[in-house]
Amino acid sequence: MPIVAVRRAAREAVSGLPREFWWLWTSTLVNRLGGFVATFMALYLTLDRGYSASYAGLVASLHGLGGVASSLGGGVMADRLGRRPTLLIAQSATAVAVALLGFVSHPVAIAAVAFLVGMASNASRPAVQAMIADLVRPEDRVRAFSLNYWAINLGFAVSSIGAGFIAEVSYRAGFLIEAGMTAACALVVFVKLPESRPVRTAQEAASETKDIGLGTVLRDRRYMAVVGLSFLVALVFQQGAVGLPVAMGTAGFAPADYGTAIAVNGVIIVALQIPLTRFIEHRDPRLLLVLSSLLAGYGFGLTAFAGSAGTFALTVCVWTLAEMVNAPTQTHLVVRLSPVHGRGRYQGVYTLSWSVAALVAPLVSGVVIDRFGAVWLWGMCAVVGTVAAAGYWGLMRRLPAVRPAAPSPAHAEADATAEPEVRTA
Repeated sequence: MPIVAVRRAAREAVSGLPREFWWLWTSTLVNRLGGFVATFMALYLTLDRGYSASYAGLVASLHGLGGVASSLGGGVMADRLGRRPTLLIAQSATAVAVALLGFVSHPVAIAAVAFLVGMASNASRPAVQAMIADLVRPEDRVRAFSLNYWAINLGFAVSSIGAGFIAEVSYRAGFLIEAGMTAACALVVFVKLPESRPVRTAQEAASETKDIGLGTVLRDRRYMAVVGLSFLVALVFQQGAVGLPVAMGTAGFAPADYGTAIAVNGVIIVALQIPLTRFIEHRDPRLLLVLSSLLAGYGFGLTAFAGSAGTFALTVCVWTLAEMVNAPTQTHLVVRLSPVHGRGRYQGVYTLSWSVAALVAPLVSGVVIDRFGAVWLWGMCAVVGTVAAAGYWGLMRRLPAVRPAAPSPAHAEADATAEPEVRTA
């Protein structure tokens, strides 16, 4: 009976996770359900405000630059102040900045506030990832990260649809709705989430001469290799938002064709992420990362042979599968390689790899398409995916020895059953 099997699979996917995780998951979902600004920002600036496409691109770049600036700062705050205070500060600041963005009209003011929005919104990501690692038992973390990723995509899919209807009525209403829902996220954190930062034991405090700093993370060659590989994979995945629409446009396809093709990405993730998680959560992470890198590279590589909207959609299916495997597996690897009391900083540096890729990818795709053609861009994606796969294969063969994890206030009972954490260099 397939319905019974589906219900059983759904129960198994969500069972056994702590209540605090589900409140954090709810906060993530609410946040993404209100994510209207990123969807209609370019339309707001060009159609409603009458600015040029170049100016809209500048504002988008400044928004991304704000995210780069806050990736490291958010990680440091998560370790120094705690996960909960960092989330409260970041989400409250985001709500204020987004609301303000709906009222400013001078081009310099819009650009400055967009930078603040990018900085405030991205500062919460290292804290969220670190809190999931704190709250969830090691054997359940791949599943937890996958569920969080599913919530992000479900919220984005719904908000993208809603953004179109809201924009027809009032762009300002969209800014205010997003600000209100972000404030609601902060309220959920304030009311329902305890601090989860692990507590140092007396022995750990006596043996440590100083806190883990960003210099420690940057000198961790194994970890920085993971960050570098993450950057390569992120460059490839970013082409779905920057290279693909440009390539389809230059090939004569209408914006609606791109919209239909890229919609496949969200539909597949929402429909298949949870059942796929049951398949991958106990698999060899080395094989999963190698496979996902190859699927990403060659999924985009196949775009060179696409000649219709339908075949473009088929290539989206391939690299979407790679995205679904890579996201939770990569995040879990980052946790494994992070010292317990440095999770925020380590997550911050990992987040930085995606933020920088979001800045670099549009420049790379634009130059390559203009000078050499889209076929070269898709060929480069295949090469980069292959290089990343080889890097993961070589790196994962020499994972370091493991040590027991320290308990956190919110999940102290996991100490007896926790999988050892990886000690990094």
